[in-house]
Amino acid sequence: MTLGSILHFRRPKRSRGRGRRRGWNWPAIAAAILLAIWAAQRFGLGDGTWDEVAQSFPVCAEQWRDAGCVIDGDTIAIGERRIRLVGYDAPELDGECEAERTAAARARTELAEWLSSRPFELDGGADPPRDRYGRELRSVRRDGRDVADHMIARGLAHQDRWGFASDWGEQSWC
Repeated sequence: MTLGSILHFRRPKRSRGRGRRRGWNWPAIAAAILLAIWAAQRFGLGDGTWDEVAQSFPVCAEQWRDAGCVIDGDTIAIGERRIRLVGYDAPELDGECEAERTAAARARTELAEWLSSRPFELDGGADPPRDRYGRELRSVRRDGRDVADHMIARGLAHQDRWGFASDWGEQSWC
């Protein structure tokens, strides 16, 4: 009889590799993807080129031609193109209450004045990303300062959540 047969020693199981192998860490991967999208929108979209725009941007009338105009506090038109400016969310002209509609009119006027005052740069390249409404998503800056910072500082916009258009969780203006 041996000591091992009396005490019934068991050999520990050997593991393959170091520790238990785990599956993909999906929350971390999703967070990394969201961070990359946010950074692309906040710090430049498309192919990284910035095009200078030097023209007047009045508030859009019922009809407009090839010239640019401001649709609302965060959307402009250039000809048939509709461009959603990223980094902020302005109140809606057809908002829930009179306070939101008034703020939206002020935001639209402020954006028109900002865009018309001096040349600015528009990012996005030849094939910019688009939102679910088909609008081009672009950043706008002048002298290294983003229009989003200007509109937020004036109290005419909220910062987007995660840098996306905030139709995922709009903040109330009422």
